[in-house]
Amino acid sequence: MTTAHDALHTPAHDHAHEEHHVSFVQRWFYATNHKDIGTLYLWFAFSMFITGGIMALCIRAELFQPGLQFWQPEFFNQLTTLHGVIMVFGAIMPAFTGLANWMLPLMIGAPDMAFARMNNWSFWLLPPAAALLMISFFVPGGAAAGGWTLYPPLSIQAGMGMDLAIFAIHLLGLSSIMGSINIVTTVLNMRAPGMTMLKMPLFGWTMLITAYLLIAVAPVLAGAVTMLLTDRHFDTHFFKAIGGGDPVLFQHIFWFFGHPEVYIMALPAFGVVSQIIPTFARKPLFGYVSMVYATCSIAILSFMVWGHHMFAVGMPASTQLFFMFLTMLIAVPTGVKVFNWIATMWQGSMTFETPMLFSIGFVCLFTIGGFSGLILAIAPVDTQMQDTYYVVAHFHYVLVAGALFTLFAATYYWLPKWTGNMYHEGRGQFHFWWSMIWFNVTFFPMHFLGLAGMPRRIPDYALQFTDFNAMATVGAFCFGLGQIFFLFNVIHTIRGGVGKAPAKPWEGANTLEWEVPSPAPHHTWETPPSLEIVEKGLKAQGLLEDHHE
Repeated sequence: MTTAHDALHTPAHDHAHEEHHVSFVQRWFYATNHKDIGTLYLWFAFSMFITGGIMALCIRAELFQPGLQFWQPEFFNQLTTLHGVIMVFGAIMPAFTGLANWMLPLMIGAPDMAFARMNNWSFWLLPPAAALLMISFFVPGGAAAGGWTLYPPLSIQAGMGMDLAIFAIHLLGLSSIMGSINIVTTVLNMRAPGMTMLKMPLFGWTMLITAYLLIAVAPVLAGAVTMLLTDRHFDTHFFKAIGGGDPVLFQHIFWFFGHPEVYIMALPAFGVVSQIIPTFARKPLFGYVSMVYATCSIAILSFMVWGHHMFAVGMPASTQLFFMFLTMLIAVPTGVKVFNWIATMWQGSMTFETPMLFSIGFVCLFTIGGFSGLILAIAPVDTQMQDTYYVVAHFHYVLVAGALFTLFAATYYWLPKWTGNMYHEGRGQFHFWWSMIWFNVTFFPMHFLGLAGMPRRIPDYALQFTDFNAMATVGAFCFGLGQIFFLFNVIHTIRGGVGKAPAKPWEGANTLEWEVPSPAPHHTWETPPSLEIVEKGLKAQGLLEDHHE
């Protein structure tokens, strides 16, 4: 078995040595290799995660007790705004694009992404955008301060920090569209022989559908912020009530982008978990086809529910009912996914390595976030909860325990393939338990704050909210501390870890990326993987019946 396996990969190994002549600048600045670009995306996303995280800690430090401690209210609003923008557009989305860049060609048997130079270009739009956002703190009037949703009239009256944010959002959107075109083309045209669409790993499906969503909605956001820009500088009146414009129109356009955006961050997470749970349960994914249909359903429904962000603007009752029922309907395909993950684990011979722990943590906490979302879908309830800390609790359960935990899971799962070394399992498990505990200490009390009526985006609050705020602040600082530990573990792995990783470090893993050596050679699948290898993996995943000849 091993000899055939090694023989298969010798050509790819030889190519890995050619790359040593390339200079550092040539390799990283002119990168066209999907693995290098994936690495750039992942490091950029982590640096933005730390930046946004520091802003979150500044927010929590101010809210540790009532009264103004550290920041003026204007600066506090700049922190909340940029924290949101950086975490969504700078951390979560580029991280999943990085995973797609690294893993998709390996998983579907493609030699690289379809458009290698455009891939480079789409990454290098990100650092200037991040720089614009950070510079905006230092311009007259400070950074954008209208919340990450940039609602007018606040965003029309703001200083030039808002213009910098608008430019940054254009760059980030352009990068997302280019990355998405690349993903769609790669998945549709470059799969290995024998791998039909319905035999592709589920991560491929979720990234494909995410890419379609991005191509559809990124231009909508670009349109909204361009209209803001013309309102600010060219005296148009799209959103200016004083000239007959409508501020609520902005909310409709923004949330028509913003709700699919939630699933742009959630669907890749579903894909990652759908790879990891079958691996550590040592069973094929339960209900693969239903998972694909559920993913498509979520994507389609996500375009029809934007109004649930706007129940407080005074819509007609009939419109509220429409959005309310459709929002509840989205819980059905999401429930199908949760059921299928649990069914995959049911009676599997499970082991609980770090990727599996983060995946199970995701399933539990994401379900809580889903339930609080279902509560907010009820229009009369939402009218009470609108812009309270209950909403903050809800979307952090979806985005931190949803997207971020799966990014940790994916990192631990594929780190042996990326670096060729095994990470320290004990440290990984410590990182999981530490994050899990302090995440809940941070965000669970926010449900109670919201139910008691504490509004979002305020630097000062009434005395009765003190205890839960103090708890949340302590939790946030401890949670933040744990991520430095994660960074240490990753760097330790890159430098050698606890030993060399085999080509297939996880017993239950059977997708194509585990057929190449660890670390993955610079060039892989220059000739597509043979049909036998593809079919062997498909049989192990339960996607191909074993026909007796």
